[in-house]
Amino acid sequence: MQDYFKLEIKAEGKNEAFARATVASFALALSPTLEEIGDIKTATSEAVTNAVVHAYPLGDGIVEIIGEIDKEENSLTVTVVDFGCGIEDLSAALEPFYTTKPDDERSGMGFTIIDTFSDEMKVDSKVGAGTTVRFKKVFKRC
Repeated sequence: MQDYFKLEIKAEGKNEAFARATVASFALALSPTLEEIGDIKTATSEAVTNAVVHAYPLGDGIVEIIGEIDKEENSLTVTVVDFGCGIEDLSAALEPFYTTKPDDERSGMGFTIIDTFSDEMKVDSKVGAGTTVRFKKVFKRC
């Protein structure tokens, strides 16, 4: 059995920092470099922020964060799940600078940043049912 954790938070901006710190603390078991910790924190921040900002436009919701360590490949997989409105055009949403909230000063770079700071990324979404963002970071071995 892999090492893992599962965290459920209220979809509020103030909880993003807690989620980021939790994932970073969990990753310490893999002896990451400071750069690797920064990468995983950035990717986690973007995934959680996307869920908080976009999933629940009409009110309250939850975000689930799951971390899984694969000791053999020295990697961490993070899964961020919301149960909100989903993404209507996933292909467009994965393009750099795409945003559904241009008046809210959003850059539309969330998925691009996650992809840049991780080794693998996958996004699944169903309108009316939510979105799952899964990314993996493989850590260097000493």
